[in-house]
Amino acid sequence: MSTAVEDRGSRRLAWCVAHVLRHAPDHIALDLLGRLDRPTRKYLCRDEWLPASAVTLLLRHGGEEDRHFIARNPRVVGRPLPGLPGPARYARRRTPPELLPVLRAELGRDPERSPLSSGELIGLLRRHGIRRPRAALDVLRLPYVLAPAELAAEHARQPLPAGAVEALLLVAELPEGCVRALLATPAAAREGRSWHRPAVRAVRMGLLTHEELVACVAPARRTLILGHLPPGPGLRWNLPEQAGMRTAVTRALTPLGDDPRLWSELLRRAPGFAGPLPDLVAAVVAGSPPVPPSAAGPADARAEPGETLVRAVRHLAPAAEGPVTGGVERELALASLAVPMETVQEDIRWVRDCLDRSLLTGADVVRHKLPACWALDEDHWLGDVDHPDRHDRPQAVLAARAEADRLFALAIGEDPEAWWRVARTLPDFAGTLPHLLLRVTDGDSVSTRP
Repeated sequence: MSTAVEDRGSRRLAWCVAHVLRHAPDHIALDLLGRLDRPTRKYLCRDEWLPASAVTLLLRHGGEEDRHFIARNPRVVGRPLPGLPGPARYARRRTPPELLPVLRAELGRDPERSPLSSGELIGLLRRHGIRRPRAALDVLRLPYVLAPAELAAEHARQPLPAGAVEALLLVAELPEGCVRALLATPAAAREGRSWHRPAVRAVRMGLLTHEELVACVAPARRTLILGHLPPGPGLRWNLPEQAGMRTAVTRALTPLGDDPRLWSELLRRAPGFAGPLPDLVAAVVAGSPPVPPSAAGPADARAEPGETLVRAVRHLAPAAEGPVTGGVERELALASLAVPMETVQEDIRWVRDCLDRSLLTGADVVRHKLPACWALDEDHWLGDVDHPDRHDRPQAVLAARAEADRLFALAIGEDPEAWWRVARTLPDFAGTLPHLLLRVTDGDSVSTRP
């Protein structure tokens, strides 16, 4: 039986590991999860800030105990946004009686007498999944037999509507390969207003991680837009998911570096490229010829990038350092990050005021605030929020996450031992995050003093 000190240590390590997992690639995250002892894994599964991709990996590779604790965590990915129905609510629905006569007329038989075949089901989903998933979910409440290979082939031949794809992801229990196939469409396919919903739903239900989503979504322009999805009504990324998606997309764009010619070529090829984003990046870096019109589709092969795509690429591209403004006030604000005030609330008010006056950015907080574990947790410098999906300073949060991604990638890359040493040291380290990463990469003894 663990002592109170050991229990507190497990809680604190789980809290720090949850923050480190936000910035780790999937294979590094799996390695970190495998190193945790049983009490720490228990507290990690119950952590309210557990990132979406870590939940997916735990559900897929963890044991029954992990799934038990995750299922009882009310704040993990899979919960519906306020006002939007989730999988559990959809599962309770039954096919409305008024829809049955319509389906009988379309099929020429009673759909309740014998299961729908794959062809019949796909045809009904094409007609009833055009707008939102509700009607398609009503169809899926009927008995049916669905062959995943036939579904994937039909979708490749003629893409199913977004509402039908979302309904299938919600209730059809498809294998991972079929899920990936449903998120890929021809480059020439028309994009409706809800084209992004299946991708968001796949991540939120734990079917795919952000990194896997980047690898399978096609065409590539959709992945770029998902990395900076404009705000709007309906099902969208919440703030942690938006940060995770941006991290995954930025990681896929790393081979472009900061070469403006490669980024211009990426923007030029993206509208008509039919494959996923990693293939587009590899083609741009290698300087290979663009995809022929016959493969991309005559309508989009020479299409100009739209405003949404241009804005997404501009936000994902590395930005040049602007002139430092603020003078003495900015220097004082940076110094104050290393000197906590008398109370936490006073410290939060001061940081928020500096952010509002543009004396500090989220990246400044990550670089200069100590201890490092507080810098990685936005609640310690923006204050607690009543819901983990949002903050009232979203740009500061996104800037902080992006800077932490950059520091981790620059300092420790994909060395699993270095990631584990950072996670183990973070709970008791009193210095800044760059200081911690420097100590880990230099191989020195990591002090608990700044």
